[in-house]
Amino acid sequence: MFRNLSIALLTLLAASSTTRGDEHTLKTFATGSYQQILSENIEKPFVLAIWSIDCPSCLKDMDVLYQLHQRHPQLTMIMLSTDEPGASDQVNTILTQHKLDNLQNWIFGNDDAQKLRYEIDPGWYGELPRTYFFSSSHQRSGKSGALKLEELETRIADIIP
Repeated sequence: MFRNLSIALLTLLAASSTTRGDEHTLKTFATGSYQQILSENIEKPFVLAIWSIDCPSCLKDMDVLYQLHQRHPQLTMIMLSTDEPGASDQVNTILTQHKLDNLQNWIFGNDDAQKLRYEIDPGWYGELPRTYFFSSSHQRSGKSGALKLEELETRIADIIP
């Protein structure tokens, strides 16, 4: 009986872990994660959108980011929430509501938030929303503040060959 219960439990755990593919997993952003993102996107343009559940402008930008993703599905878009790991459920809910849960999604880990921001950009002091546009050679430009689709399209044209 114990063996059958163990098998049933393992089967249930395996099924629940495969129901959510890797693209739906909220990854923990810790020291070294920024370099990991750069390494995983060698010679590829991408957008890094940094946001928070407590940022009204960030939440408004979600629809614009979704539109951008619909127009440029080949462009890698990475979402990074600056919220603490305890907000994971809320972060996932917002991403799902805005149909951005199929992107690569990260949330700040328990490391010092200031240190994590500095690792991304020493000149960034935490203002949100913050969006970075990376060319295939990893030349980047950053923008703080609300996004407009027209401006995004211009910036995307600058990074896509």
